[in-house]
Amino acid sequence: MKWIFKWLLRLFISTVILAVVSAVIFLLSYNFILRVAAERLISAQTGMETKIGSLKVALTSPTVEIRDFKIRNTPDFGGTPFFDITEIHVEYDRAALMRREIHIKLLRFNLGELDIVKNQAGRTNIFLGGIKLPAKNSAGGNPAANFKNQSGYDFTGIDEFNVSIGKVKFVDLQDQRNNREQVIGIDEFVIPNVKSRADLMVLAVDIALHSDGFFDPLVGGKKSGQGLLKQLGL
Repeated sequence: MKWIFKWLLRLFISTVILAVVSAVIFLLSYNFILRVAAERLISAQTGMETKIGSLKVALTSPTVEIRDFKIRNTPDFGGTPFFDITEIHVEYDRAALMRREIHIKLLRFNLGELDIVKNQAGRTNIFLGGIKLPAKNSAGGNPAANFKNQSGYDFTGIDEFNVSIGKVKFVDLQDQRNNREQVIGIDEFVIPNVKSRADLMVLAVDIALHSDGFFDPLVGGKKSGQGLLKQLGL
């Protein structure tokens, strides 16, 4: 009987130790698992090579942070870099999430570099051939309504949207002489109370002013900044 008691005690202690070690391993590695899963998911959905330097989902506070998020173009665009996001930092309202609402208290977004590439076929990876603005649907083109239809969550707004943008490049795989780059140089541009796309108009105007007409030839406008605003629907 005494032997059985000692055996059960040892089994209990071993189980506790195993549980603690497993918990420690999970806490140390779950962000790694999430990062790898996110890379694979984005790569599968876009067909583009994706690398994320770090992804941290805090357990003790409602924050998510992504650093060094890089995507490369598909082979038909030479496998060249597409964009390099230095940081995405999100602080969200946990109570709102329980009510099936997305309420962001702070969104800090730092785009280090965007590369616009024109391939050998004359297609461009953004604006013309790659990424396009969402089409209108049964929700009447209302982004908030569309978001709810797709996710089941209401988007209630971003209290503070902090944006930084480094530089943009144009790479012409047909003629390298057309290659150029423009430093945008927007540093921590803060937009309060973002609830709709219209609230981002001030950012679009600021990008147009900082870009010195860089985007306009790509969207069929004159070098004045107006082409970019028209393409964005603003």
